[in-house]
Amino acid sequence: MQETQAGSGYKIWAVDGVVYGPVELPTMAEWIQDDRILADTWVFVEAKDTWLKASQVDDLVCHFRAKAGATAAPRILGFSLGALRRIKILGGLSDHQIERFAQLMEERSAKQWEQIFKQGEPGDAMYLVMEGELRVRLMIGGKETVLTTLGAGEFFGEMALFDSGPRSADVLANKESILLKVSRENFERLQSRAPELATPILFAIGKTLVARIRDGNRRYKDAVSFARAAGL
Repeated sequence: MQETQAGSGYKIWAVDGVVYGPVELPTMAEWIQDDRILADTWVFVEAKDTWLKASQVDDLVCHFRAKAGATAAPRILGFSLGALRRIKILGGLSDHQIERFAQLMEERSAKQWEQIFKQGEPGDAMYLVMEGELRVRLMIGGKETVLTTLGAGEFFGEMALFDSGPRSADVLANKESILLKVSRENFERLQSRAPELATPILFAIGKTLVARIRDGNRRYKDAVSFARAAGL
């Protein structure tokens, strides 16, 4: 993490929920060009001791205008490379790798409350969340139990890349959302034709799965400890 003179820096609330910084204005300008900071990104301005949308920060306005006036950067499926790189499993890929992987994807929009897939259905694709918010739920005894909420940068349904087993939960859109769909058929084709590209993607998926399992184990241990302490 960079250090900067007190009161002269900025902090950024990223899509992964982590606050980065403080950083100085030149770095902010670079991140705007790279689409790491968008107009609606929350920025903490130390000089004003407050959070603002990036488009409302006086020192950043000119950089957004310069970007808008510049020659348009190449876009894939309607998204910039920077926007695609905010997906966790794509963050470590080169521009060329992302371009190749994007050839397997198709865009899928979802209206608010729309169900993406239902528990028990055979899995056939993984989804990347570009915009919006979704929830993963189980229906138990006619009541909804929300397992997790997914936002931009997340992915779900990844087990379908490995087999066509039944979906383990429902996924519904809490808001209008834009997804990128990667079918198992297309990914299997990638594995056979370009294993050097499939490998880092599978590794990134594996790292996320490990983190989810560890988090689940931690929550289970906490629940057991609470139950024992309560004499249950």
